[in-house]
Formats: sequence, C-alpha cells, structure tokens
Amino acid sequence: MSVDVLTFGCRLNAFESEVIAQEAERAGLSDTIVINSCAVTNEAVAQARQSIRRLKRERPEARIVVTGCAAQTQPEMFAEMAEVDRVVGNDEKMHGETWRNARAAFDGGFGIETSEKIAVADIMAVREMAPHLLDGFKTGLPRVFVQVQNGCDHRCTFCIIPYGRGNSRSVPMGAVVDQVRALTERGHAEIVLTGVDMTSYGADLPGTPRLGQLAKQILRHVPELKRLRISSIDSIEADRDLLDVIADDARLMPHLHLSLQSGDDMVLKRMKRRHSRNDAIAFCAQVRRLRPDIALGADIIAGFPTETEEMFARSQDLVDECELTFLHVFPYSKRPGTPAARMPQVASEAIKERARRLRATGEAALRRRLAAEAGATRQVLIESGKQGRTEHFLPVAIEGEAPGAVMALTISGNDGARLTV
Repeated sequence: MSVDVLTFGCRLNAFESEVIAQEAERAGLSDTIVINSCAVTNEAVAQARQSIRRLKRERPEARIVVTGCAAQTQPEMFAEMAEVDRVVGNDEKMHGETWRNARAAFDGGFGIETSEKIAVADIMAVREMAPHLLDGFKTGLPRVFVQVQNGCDHRCTFCIIPYGRGNSRSVPMGAVVDQVRALTERGHAEIVLTGVDMTSYGADLPGTPRLGQLAKQILRHVPELKRLRISSIDSIEADRDLLDVIADDARLMPHLHLSLQSGDDMVLKRMKRRHSRNDAIAFCAQVRRLRPDIALGADIIAGFPTETEEMFARSQDLVDECELTFLHVFPYSKRPGTPAARMPQVASEAIKERARRLRATGEAALRRRLAAEAGATRQVLIESGKQGRTEHFLPVAIEGEAPGAVMALTISGNDGARLTV
C-alpha cells in the first residue's frame, strides 16, 4: 500500500483514517505515512511523537504527514520535528485537495522550512460538514462507521477536543441514510453511527432533527440493514425518539456508551458537566426499563483536580449503581489552556492509583456480565475466524466461521475475557 495511516484515539478518527487513505491514494501519494493523532491526553500526544520517530527510523525514505486533533491544537510542535514533512488540520484532512497539494509539495521539494510544513486553518471557522462516501471499505467487512456529526459546542473544563474539532456540525439526514444504504448494499452487516457529541446531532440543520429521529429514518428507509449501533452519547441530551427506538426496534443494538466522567456532584460541577449523579443513575434505570438486557458502558475520569478520596469513591460506586458493563477509564491529564489546568491538581501517583482501582472495578463488572450470559442465545456478528460480538458488544470466542455473518449462538460460559460457545 502506497499510503499507510496510523490511527490514534476515537472511533471517529478510525472512520476519518479511511477517508484519508482513500483521498491520499486518489491524489497519487506514494511511500507516505499519515499519523492521525489524538489530543485527549498528554500520553496520546507523546505516543504520536514516539511513533513518528520510530517510523522514520524504520522507513527513512517515507514522507510523514501528521494530522488529527493533536496536529490541530499543536501544529508548530509537530512541524518542528525533523521527521515530519507536513502537518494537516482536522478539517483539511478530509478534502482531496489537501492531499493533492501535499503531493505537489513533495514532488517539488517543498516543506523544508517549518512554517511551510503547516496546512492548518482555524477549525472554529468551519460551519458545515459534508458527507464522506467511502469506496475503501472492503466488501463484507462486518462492521463499518458512518460519521454523522463533528465538533462540540460545550466547554467541559478538562477537555481540549473542541479546539481540535471545532463547533458542532451535522451531516444532513438524507445524506446519512444514503450512505447507510450504500454500505448495506455492499454487504456490511452492522453500521455504527459516530461523532464527537452525538446527542447534539441536528441542532445546526434545518428543522433541527435529533439523533433519535435520524436513527428512526435509517431503520425505516434501510429495512435490509441488520444492525445499527450508536457510539458514545451524552445521556442528559438523549431525546424521546432515541428512547423510543431503543425500546421498539431490535435492530438498534442494546448497547450504549455514556459520557459520565464522574460520580460526584461537586466534581461534575467543576468539570462543567450538565448532569448530576442522580441524572446518570435515573437515565440508566430508564433505558434498562425500556430494554432490560441493555449493556451500558461509560467514560470516567480518575483524579480530576480537587477530587478527594470520598469523591473518587462515588465514581467507583457509580459502576454498580448504573450497572455498567464496560468502563473506559481516563487518568486525568492536564491539558494546557483548559480551565481545569488552573485548578489544584491531584498528585500524579494518586491519579494512577485511582485509575488502577477504577479499572479493576470495571473488569469485575465485565466478568459479572460475562458470567450472567451463560445459557443465553445471542445473535453474534462474526468479526473474524476467531471472534464475534453479541448485540451487547460482548466478545465471543469462536472458531472457523466466515466474517460478516450474523449467527444465533448459545453461550456456554466464558474464559474470563470473552464468551464461549
């Protein structure tokens, strides 16, 4: 492959990497490595830098282009790296013209000076979002992503992502439905809707449709779609239509990942979140009444500034009170320019220890859910010859099945990490 894309971070980045690969190939780039970076934590930025240095040692003749959220927020830092040939912004990376310009620059020997490497515009000036129809997804690939939204209008005190992604903007419903239909016709069994702040979908579109309305339109107009999955949502913004479709349509998978961040009200207030602990517990109880078998996951930050042991304990308790199955734990990472960076910080060793304990709590919750699945018959999407996923996104160990099929399998037990049949 003449263009290799290394992806860090979220599912949205994974989708966008497919677009990058497609557009860069069309532009005629060759022997090029694209780093699609993440800026959520300092560690993510450090990993990108380490990868750049390693890849240049391994492939000294390859051109290296850095893009993604870290490139958007810290372009000069990457441009100053001798290994980097070009730095591309988060909006620019999605356009074919960007990659045609990169090829012209490389062919002409352009990009030696640090300032000439940077192709990063003001992300806050971006107001619209075009759909990106992908030719590059392999036919029969079991699960593919469809980007429906980008950016975020909220300003949580710990988060740098709005400065990497810009303000919220949505893909029109008709364009989303068309892409889902096209992907379904190519044989993809499961579509995952993805974005930065999914539950803000549609606020910028005529008629202000909501995420639930979008899900209903997809399921109504693409009846051949086997499985629809929604990535991370902000529970406080979940609309009535979304709750209806969770309750009424089995093709919407019974699995939600929630942006909860903390279980303590004071920490939530200092984070500038818009929900309380009781809001989170009430939402989880509500969706469980609507879909009793639903699996819930959540993002939780350990060691947010000013967090005491008592505050942290309430985050740990939230795992049981919300009956969470999947936990994505973020050790708090101080991001320059954010309000939380100016708050009294928790000691780094305490942050690591709390993150370790929280992950252990999450692992125990997953084991309990795996054990509870014994004897159940689940519809398993075969991802590879060795693994599939249930409707609830639980991994299943299998042998020799063809990827892309959805099979009814009876769960016999688990091996501690995956279900077995």
